[in-house]
Amino acid sequence: MAIILFDHPTPRTSLLPFTFSRPVSEIRIGILTITEKWEKTINDEISWLTENYLQKKYPLKYADVYTYVNGALIPDELLAQTIADLELEKSLVAGDTILAIKTNKKLDHSFFYEKSDQFKAQAYENNFLMIDKPWKIYQYNGDQIRADLKFFEHLKGNTINDPYTKIYNPDNVYVEEGARVRAAILNAENGPIYLGRKTEIKEGAMIRGPFALCEKSIVNMGAKLIGDNTIGPFCKVGGEVSNTVIFGYSNKSHDGFLGNSVIGEWCNIGADTNTSNLKNNYQKVKLWDYATERFESTGLQFCGLMMGDHAKCGINTMFNTGTVIGVGANVFGEGFPRNFIPSFAWGGTKGYSTFKFDKFLKMTETVFQRRNRELNQTEIKILEEIYRLSAKHRFWE
Repeated sequence: MAIILFDHPTPRTSLLPFTFSRPVSEIRIGILTITEKWEKTINDEISWLTENYLQKKYPLKYADVYTYVNGALIPDELLAQTIADLELEKSLVAGDTILAIKTNKKLDHSFFYEKSDQFKAQAYENNFLMIDKPWKIYQYNGDQIRADLKFFEHLKGNTINDPYTKIYNPDNVYVEEGARVRAAILNAENGPIYLGRKTEIKEGAMIRGPFALCEKSIVNMGAKLIGDNTIGPFCKVGGEVSNTVIFGYSNKSHDGFLGNSVIGEWCNIGADTNTSNLKNNYQKVKLWDYATERFESTGLQFCGLMMGDHAKCGINTMFNTGTVIGVGANVFGEGFPRNFIPSFAWGGTKGYSTFKFDKFLKMTETVFQRRNRELNQTEIKILEEIYRLSAKHRFWE
């Protein structure tokens, strides 16, 4: 069953800034991205139906029969089988939410922006998980680490050959080829620990599961990773981290606390940066919602930092509870910055200016070169479009 993962406008907009630069299904939660979960569940090819400016990087491939699946939907065996059994020219729905459509027609991305009764609806009455708000990425991360391990059962029995590392419940530790651990404490009693290919945990690190360290990521000396964390791939992490997802190619290398947060790709968090994840009055946290363009209640008591791709912050930065930072922002200075910082902002409590695109691009090229990656024209075109789309939020312009 070849499927097309489509971006429905409602979750896509609410999931900004993370979906500025990727389809919804490219969000990582647990060990895998949503795309990878579908690939492994159906054992077949996946393609995307997304915004026009993202479509070249995430190509769309058609077949004789088109099975469109909501890209915010986390797969399980029952859901996948129900979609596979869906009759032609029918949709699978839960209330007003489209879960899937099976048709021999090519649908345009704009189709999902309009209400349509073109397809006969079949109600799905079983439970399902949809990642339609940014805080759900960390909220369900521990559960998804556990769920994803069904694809990694072959790793059971792989061992960590270091006499100075203490492992609690080693049967709950999953180790890929080339993973290296030195003089660390791994506690898998409360949840599994997954160590990806060629990862490294340095001396003195303390890790409590559920925990996923994805390919070629590094845990620095003395790090305290408290639980429900996903790091990577290609990341460096240190200090104290709790219930956080870091997508890839991002660094939080130094001391400082980060909790109940989501960090995009190519981000850098300065030394001794701290994030509040709990209000002093213990009230539910509000978070900026791009869909309503105002702060909305998460219904959660714990919520930290949502940082879009390519964002950076200076040393000793202090982020208040429930802060959202857009793509390409550069935040620095004393005190607590705003709870919503637009994309390509430059500054802090003393005010903001716009991070000029040519200077941002030069910095990004340098960052890519440090990781032996090329910032190609496809990536540049995406960033140009994000710069244009996000201009309306830069209130000082």
